[in-house]
Amino acid sequence: MLEVKGISVAYDDIQVLTGVTLHVKEGEIVTLIGSNGAGKTTTLNAISGLMGIREGTITLEGRRIDRMPPHRIIELGATQIPEGRELFPEMTVLENLQLGAYLPRARASSGESLEWVYQLFPVLKGRSSQMTGTLSGGEQQMVAIARGLMTRPKVLMLDEPSLGLAPLVVEELFQIINEINKNQVDILLVEQDVNLALEIAHRAYLIENGKIVMEGKSEDFIADDYVRESYLGI
Repeated sequence: MLEVKGISVAYDDIQVLTGVTLHVKEGEIVTLIGSNGAGKTTTLNAISGLMGIREGTITLEGRRIDRMPPHRIIELGATQIPEGRELFPEMTVLENLQLGAYLPRARASSGESLEWVYQLFPVLKGRSSQMTGTLSGGEQQMVAIARGLMTRPKVLMLDEPSLGLAPLVVEELFQIINEINKNQVDILLVEQDVNLALEIAHRAYLIENGKIVMEGKSEDFIADDYVRESYLGI
């Protein structure tokens, strides 16, 4: 579905990613783990077209997207939910969701999409006319994910969805992410809680200093001594 092959990214003269290669197959949840500053968000931004790449290729369903603008990449089916949510606080929940269906392909099925996200996040239906900035942190994260789903993605990229949320909210949110995946949306997940990420993912990649240093099934990561000591606190 999504293939990132040998990409390199730099901020001016500072190399951030070097030869990063990963892929997400149809039906998968794949997590990209690593410490702060390792290059996780930069990888997502490169896929989304927010960062230019110096080398390598990025393809979605076999079609090269690394030279496309962000709105075109979304139109083709790759949507990123950014860290920090990036919502419009003085607009209602419904207005934020409707913005997700702005592009033509999504607009054509916006009614169906809205019904789907309200099924996934029932609390949002009751908050549809409420200003988004007045919601709790967990509810705002739900709006951010729901808005992304309104684009009708084939691949959903989530950047730190649990950040700043209470444990019970996080548990509910990850159950919903699992449900989204079952509804034929492939997921690339960046998550600070590595235990939680590996629990939900089919496969994982470890990025350190801008390079992929390990890849494999989630259970192999959980059993790996280096991962357990460095990232799982075991």
